[in-house]
Amino acid sequence: MVLFLTDAEIERLIDIETLAPIVERALEKQHSGEVERPERPHYPIGADLDSSEPLGTGLVMPAYIHAEEYFATKLVSLHDGNKKRSLPMLHAQIVLSDARTGQPAAFMDGTRITNARTGCIGGLAARELANEPITLGVIGAGAQARWQTRAIAALTDIESVSVYSPSDSKHDCVADLREHGISATAVDTPAAAVRDASVVVTATTSSEPVFPAAALSPGTVVVAVGAYDAEMQELEPAVFDRASRVFADVPEEVTTIGDLAATDLAADDLIPIAALFEGTTGRESRDEILVVESVGTAVLDAAAATEVYEAAREKGVGTTQPT
Repeated sequence: MVLFLTDAEIERLIDIETLAPIVERALEKQHSGEVERPERPHYPIGADLDSSEPLGTGLVMPAYIHAEEYFATKLVSLHDGNKKRSLPMLHAQIVLSDARTGQPAAFMDGTRITNARTGCIGGLAARELANEPITLGVIGAGAQARWQTRAIAALTDIESVSVYSPSDSKHDCVADLREHGISATAVDTPAAAVRDASVVVTATTSSEPVFPAAALSPGTVVVAVGAYDAEMQELEPAVFDRASRVFADVPEEVTTIGDLAATDLAADDLIPIAALFEGTTGRESRDEILVVESVGTAVLDAAAATEVYEAAREKGVGTTQPT
């Protein structure tokens, strides 16, 4: 029997505080080489439908964590044009299969799982690196901006949140965060969001830097999660010039995105985020600026999807169908 889980059902099952240690362990396993994580293909989709240009990007993200009961394959689509359609930009589905037999165990909506596990990156980074009291500046107002904020609030004590977006979506974001018990305010400029923040999150689809490096205060942690290819850039090179160290979830892939392509940094210059949990690195002084870059890894999807699947079975959530 295959278990089908909708987004509404996953919403009942997923919890940041429970998921964060799962993500932490998955990053440690990835760092130690105890995973299978093939290269994820990116391919254009939608060409010759409305014009000769593609309408979006498709991704396939497979992964297996050694000694786990299940492996996962995530299918993702990214359509920037969905903003004009009032539709989510990202859609994802995850297939969870038995590692012993290959039989499918679950088919689930992967969008919320993707957002939650990515949010945990920011939450864990803030927990390990941020100066207190935590004042958060957020550039972007979409789903990931909200999940990053929620995760940081779940894993740390946030004193204030400032949200900037060039559109009125910043007001919707603030309203949503307040519904989750997080005090947030919309601001009119990127510099206003960044100035005096101890943690800055960038969660956009921008192709050019989204805030001035000069606005960063000493001691800030910058968590950049928006850029995932060479055409996307959220941070200007001056941010890296000011940073003491740069952390990455997948160093070899982070070097290919626009943020890093504009610098001289190579994969060997980046520190795996997992090193934070091992106690081998971290903040060395209150004034140093630190950068955390995340492009996402299917290893986290496998770990998070397994957690959701086991919670669903325990609570009797979802619909089963024969294979």
